[in-house]
Amino acid sequence: MKKTDNIRHFDLKAIKDPKFLKTLSNAELEVLAADIRDEILRVTSLNGGHLSSNLGVTELTIALHKFYDFTKDKLIFDVGHQCYTHKILTGRDLSSLRKQDGISGFIKCSESPYDIFEAGHSSTSLSAASALAYIRDKEKKDYQIVTLIGDASIANGLAFEAINHLAHTSSKVIIILNDNNMSISKSVGGLGRAFSNISTGYRYNIFKAKLKRNLTKTKAGLNFLSFLARFKNFIKRSIVPLTLFDNLGFVYLGPIDGHNFKALEKAFKRANNTNKSIIIHCVTKKGKGYQLAENDHSGYWHGVTPFDITSGQPKNLHPLTISWSHFYADILKEIVKNDPRAIIISPATEKGAGLDEIFKEYPSKCIDMGIAEEHATTFASVLAKEGYHPYVSIYSTFLQRAYDMLSHDNARIKAKTKFLVERAGLIGNDGETHQGIYDVAFLTSIPNVLIAMASNKSEAKALLDYNNETTMFIRLPREQIRKDEEILLLDIKENRYLYFNDLKMSENVLLTYGPLGRKLATYFIQNQDDIYLINTLFLSPLDEETLEQLINKKRIFIYNPYSVLEGYSDKIADYLLKHGFKGEFISYDIPLAFIKQATIAEQLKEYDLDCETIYLKIKSKTGG
Repeated sequence: MKKTDNIRHFDLKAIKDPKFLKTLSNAELEVLAADIRDEILRVTSLNGGHLSSNLGVTELTIALHKFYDFTKDKLIFDVGHQCYTHKILTGRDLSSLRKQDGISGFIKCSESPYDIFEAGHSSTSLSAASALAYIRDKEKKDYQIVTLIGDASIANGLAFEAINHLAHTSSKVIIILNDNNMSISKSVGGLGRAFSNISTGYRYNIFKAKLKRNLTKTKAGLNFLSFLARFKNFIKRSIVPLTLFDNLGFVYLGPIDGHNFKALEKAFKRANNTNKSIIIHCVTKKGKGYQLAENDHSGYWHGVTPFDITSGQPKNLHPLTISWSHFYADILKEIVKNDPRAIIISPATEKGAGLDEIFKEYPSKCIDMGIAEEHATTFASVLAKEGYHPYVSIYSTFLQRAYDMLSHDNARIKAKTKFLVERAGLIGNDGETHQGIYDVAFLTSIPNVLIAMASNKSEAKALLDYNNETTMFIRLPREQIRKDEEILLLDIKENRYLYFNDLKMSENVLLTYGPLGRKLATYFIQNQDDIYLINTLFLSPLDEETLEQLINKKRIFIYNPYSVLEGYSDKIADYLLKHGFKGEFISYDIPLAFIKQATIAEQLKEYDLDCETIYLKIKSKTGG
């Protein structure tokens, strides 16, 4: 990356806090921005992470830290994954980014006092900011509250709820709208900028405050003040097209070049002059400074795995494997091709779910809802009731946002919707906010739902072909599967549980599911161990006919590496105990906790859930 001539580079690892920014010229800030971009690119190429979004907000983040004092003022990121520059400026070395016991890829309160609110999901910042503004005003303190929110995040219902709330309060919040993809409002031209400059000017606001103070002393003054306000609004509305934010009562300032330090500083000064909430609309280039990311229109460079900087090619991909996401996407592509009533729905995650080719090839049968999980879920239920075949691809961690719609709008009316629950199980380096280990627990609390998880390609194909009579959830992990694995025709109409072997006479039983369950079962089969191996293809509802046959067994083991105890293991235990089971029941589950970042293999090992450890534990119990 080119840097301004004759200005030294910065030792980023020597930065302890942002105070040094106050002394830097704009030319020096540009060099710092380029240095930070180089570091973000270097680290994400090694560790993976969110690349494009962080390259796009580098100058904007630097400008915020130069202008404001966030030991006193408050800064909230939305979504928290665009915080890499912020972490560097507040004294954190990104070298351990997303590694076990390293720096989080999201805002993390335990890392720094500069991180004041954590979020791995979008659109929470404005609710948090409104609460902080309420506290500040209630305690009669004086500081600014700033949120940095992306254009996609602000379109979410939660953000609109907070905006509506702020519009009805006198509490001031400065909202930095990072527009890196679309125009939120049409450019209002020179007159619009003129009105913005007037309404955010220091002298104008001082005059306005004095006039209001003097006119409110008498009834005639109050009437005249009301007339002035109506007249001003009439003139403004007659000349300048208003944005949504204007209509809600916010001051709107922009668009501003989000890479121009001089323009940003001027906008921040004007924001401080206002006495009510303001939207500063900043236009940035997502992926700025790295050409491959700048030219990306599919979202490929938004979140990356380790890659080669020069070629852009991913590292460590095995040529003989494919992700479960891409395998399911291949099957869905055939379904969409052959089924005229099939519709694919995604809440802004089609790239991560491997659906981008389907969206490109069949645009009329694919819908990107944006970050709107609740809307996507209810929308799908209506499609299903009207005879269409909706497939909703959604990450497990985002599915929990739509619980109400899943219950009321889908399961309650037995809408024949199929949900592909992406990244089910341990998720790895994204950490606590993204683990997909809770969906079984909350879905089994809803009547009329089917929950399934395939352990191989044949089961996956059968699940997508399954004629569900009610709402169905197909879980798939963030793992790889061999490309050359054969797909067999499998009829699962009457077979909710399948079997890895047929040792029904054994006193020892292992129930498990998913690819890791198949891997563990393979250990027992290869060693010819005396244990009856059951593949619970459908996690819910229970296959009571099969479980009835296990009541008199000596030992029952459950290997549950994709979810917590609640919803799967405890439901089986409850059934067995209620029906007279007297033997030994042992389940190996992910703990009910917020699992910290690490690789999936490291997380399994930390909780003794890797197949090798579980195999030895069960062998020790069965006397093998």
